[in-house]
Amino acid sequence: MKRTIALIFAACAATAANGEEIKLGVLLGFTGPIESLTPPMAWGAEQAIQEVSESGALLGGSTVTAVRGDSTCIDAAAATAAAERLVTSDKVSAIVGADCSGVTSAVLQNVARPNGIVMISPSATSPSLSTDDDDGLFFRTAPSDARQGQIMSDIIISRGIESVAVTYTNNDYGKGLADSFGAAYQAAGGAITIVSSHEDGKADYSAEIGALAAAGGEALVTIGYLDQGGRGIIQSALDTGAFDIFVLPDGMIGDSLIETFGDALDGSFGQHPGTDSNGAEIFADIASQQDFNGSGPFVGESYDAAALILLAMQSAGSSKSGDLKDHVFKVANAPGEMIQPGELGKALAIIANGGDVDYVGASDVELTGPGEAAGNYREFEIDNGQITTVTYR
Repeated sequence: MKRTIALIFAACAATAANGEEIKLGVLLGFTGPIESLTPPMAWGAEQAIQEVSESGALLGGSTVTAVRGDSTCIDAAAATAAAERLVTSDKVSAIVGADCSGVTSAVLQNVARPNGIVMISPSATSPSLSTDDDDGLFFRTAPSDARQGQIMSDIIISRGIESVAVTYTNNDYGKGLADSFGAAYQAAGGAITIVSSHEDGKADYSAEIGALAAAGGEALVTIGYLDQGGRGIIQSALDTGAFDIFVLPDGMIGDSLIETFGDALDGSFGQHPGTDSNGAEIFADIASQQDFNGSGPFVGESYDAAALILLAMQSAGSSKSGDLKDHVFKVANAPGEMIQPGELGKALAIIANGGDVDYVGASDVELTGPGEAAGNYREFEIDNGQITTVTYR
């Protein structure tokens, strides 16, 4: 088998001149409320693209180039315009992204479906995306917040917290996760004292904190964005002494959380998609060699999103979205040889030789019926001003 793969690599290299120049869109929030999370995510996607391109093993030696677009995370019109440019001007074959749920839905309906373009989001988690019409074009390597809400409830219950206040950013992501969590927590016997939305972009959140504090609760579930309203909510709560324990889901986790608050958040906790699989460890090593945090939120999922698109191209024998969309499940799930990060060239060779692959990747990929990740989560807590892993669920 090793000799066969080596021969295929040689053949691909020899015919590289006959390959295509493929472009893959990377549509993420380079500006906006998650801009501190985006550089590692973009690196993850572009690492997979570079790995495949340098292998010379894709579609007769085709090269792949990443083309970035700014989703802004929250501006649907701007995200749609960026996606239109990627498709009509840059002629991308498919898109890694978008990132936040609202802009992802807008791009799916206004750009991807009309143009027949595959999208694989590494981080859009709204439950509504599971049932949106997508013409078989939309996938996500992140799990739905229907699962995150249950996981968050389980963690809070396990810590003996019997009542919480909830604030959420007023968009698809915030509302979806708040609803999912609320149903799970109350079903488990927990009490929710208040559920209140907040708007991003405000300079002062004292009014919101006043209402939340008046309702009470042992902790404040803060469903928001790290670089926007969520940070403002926490700052106001700490300034007034309204809450000292915060429950932090995926949109609130990143290096700037500790840079801003340090040990003021000791005792707070939360979760984000993550796994302690062998693939995650391999990916973390690859990332650390380039000074990136491979265990950060949605970084592995971004690598996996790009990898799935490119492996599906090889399986389809075509870079066209209309052809590759029916091959995403085939390369993502069993049967087949398990593929880890750093093995994309090997996977392409196996597929070219008529074999099957089961792409495991950095996030332990397993796609369910709606085309989304089944979902693994890292539970963390903040201790001595550091984010530390508690366990994986």
